[in-house]
Amino acid sequence: MYYFSLWRFLLIDEFSINAKEYRRALSAFFTGVTILATLQPDGRPRGFTANSFTSVSLDPPLVLVCIAKRASSYEVFANALYFAVSILAEEQENIAKLFASKAVDKFAQIKWYTCYGGSPVIQGAAASFNCRMHNFIDAGDHGVLIGRVLDFSYSEVPPLLYCRGAYMRFSLSKNVKGMSKQPSNVSAIPEYPHKSILIDI
Repeated sequence: MYYFSLWRFLLIDEFSINAKEYRRALSAFFTGVTILATLQPDGRPRGFTANSFTSVSLDPPLVLVCIAKRASSYEVFANALYFAVSILAEEQENIAKLFASKAVDKFAQIKWYTCYGGSPVIQGAAASFNCRMHNFIDAGDHGVLIGRVLDFSYSEVPPLLYCRGAYMRFSLSKNVKGMSKQPSNVSAIPEYPHKSILIDI
């Protein structure tokens, strides 16, 4: 038997939204994890972790990523001519955490290569998209980068997943199913520090 707790928030006007609860509601959406990267005007690579990535159009091939205006990289990406999106593989959780931090010289700690236009691509990523800036849209407290895909690559490695503040791996689910002698259904296994939680087995 399953029990669900439903929290409802009535928006009386545009100023009444509870930002904390709004973020919690949005976190229910299962996403992949990407590294958005470009070159700064001085030629140095710049990048950050983002899960606000989606396909926009197949013809022409367009993708988008959002960046917060408070981010230190905002001006760099708002004025970039080219950028690359690397969809991280599930074994690259450490890279996701590195680029979500304020560590200095992040690219010196990983393996990467440049694509056309000079944008950095993470080596071993599940997929990557090399983009030319198609449009940059001001949207509230974020900017929306829409890129025209120039070329792309992908592999069969499982991608890293993210939901409700935790990284998740599909391969762990498959391993657990293989260990069980009884029929089972493992939906996901979120990994928290020092522990894993099985959901829907």
